[in-house]
Amino acid sequence: MKNLSIVLLFLIACASPQEEQPLYHYDVEERIKELGIELKEPGAPVANYVNAVRSGNLVFMAGKGPRLPEGGNVTGKVGDSLTIKQGYEAARLSGIAQLAALKAEVGDLNQVVRIVKVTGMVNASPDFTNHPEVINGFSDLMVDVFGDRGKHARAAVGMGSLPRNIAVEIEMIVEVSD
Repeated sequence: MKNLSIVLLFLIACASPQEEQPLYHYDVEERIKELGIELKEPGAPVANYVNAVRSGNLVFMAGKGPRLPEGGNVTGKVGDSLTIKQGYEAARLSGIAQLAALKAEVGDLNQVVRIVKVTGMVNASPDFTNHPEVINGFSDLMVDVFGDRGKHARAAVGMGSLPRNIAVEIEMIVEVSD
């Protein structure tokens, strides 16, 4: 009789509709505002590509550079005309550009399940080797916004040049809810 009661309780629990829990205990969009970040409408791509491609629950984001709030980009080589701190800030600006493009694609950043993979490219002088410290500007922002869901797998690499001499370019893959 005891086993039958356990089985019945299990069947009732399985049959009861489960209330879907939100991904976050806070509003991601409000968190962005609290951080003093304004997400502007992303610009149209400058060549034959799109800002984002969604395949199932994954969103593949095109590379974004460090767009300044007043227009233009942070340009130059880290380790030459730019310091690590300036590179870090450039990577953070690239993160803001990515968030704006992601919001345009999915509509609500509360749908982000996880930042999955990031590739950070640093326009660096040949002898510069602190690429991770630069790309931390992006990674730290993702964690500030999404908490542990912002932690991601990552590559941080140096490049001999980047388009239009931008300081960094960063692409990412994001998992979103249905």
